[in-house]
Amino acid sequence: MMTFHREGRSIMLGSIVIFLGLSALNYYFLASAIFGLFLFLEIGFAVLLYLIIQFFRIPNRTCGGQLQDIMCPADGKVVVIEEVEETEYFKDKRIQVSIFMSPLNVHANYYPISGEVTYTKYHPGLFLVAWHPKSSTDNERSTCVVKHQNGTEILFRQIAGALARRICYYAQTGDKAQQGAEFGFIKFGSRVDLFLPLGTKIDVELGQKVKAKLTKLGTLN
Repeated sequence: MMTFHREGRSIMLGSIVIFLGLSALNYYFLASAIFGLFLFLEIGFAVLLYLIIQFFRIPNRTCGGQLQDIMCPADGKVVVIEEVEETEYFKDKRIQVSIFMSPLNVHANYYPISGEVTYTKYHPGLFLVAWHPKSSTDNERSTCVVKHQNGTEILFRQIAGALARRICYYAQTGDKAQQGAEFGFIKFGSRVDLFLPLGTKIDVELGQKVKAKLTKLGTLN
């Protein structure tokens, strides 16, 4: 069963109203005069409406992760797997795994592990394209750290893209994170970065398409 995200209610309703208005004008001015153009525009309006509505879809999925598993927090494609210096919270070297979400992907974000939320911070910023090397540090973003029951912390970051102009995040410091529970949503094209301890076994590859709550990214030590 498919549902739709609450963050999209006003946008979807407004889009339907605009679609009906444009369709009415299109019918009034072109249906009898230039039927081919009327039909072309009508199909275009319908496709655009469909793309907007499907952006906010939430598929019914059950998270199948085990206690030590790091589950994928977002639908999309793996675009980065590399060792980097994480400068905001850990201030040491970590394995960065980045997932790019196109406008066609589901854009709800989910906790990759269970534990306690030990850090959250929102950063206003730019809107560079999500695959830009500096988008992780210069774009609008939110950072969240969860501490697993074994003491290991992992950091994950929502990053706005050129089209994504609003990051919605619900995690607060002190919250109990449940693997597979929703912690946020990003509107219209974006990226999620995870920063994992060195030595973490990574189970995905560059370019691999992944699904939130279903794909295992790695295993905690």
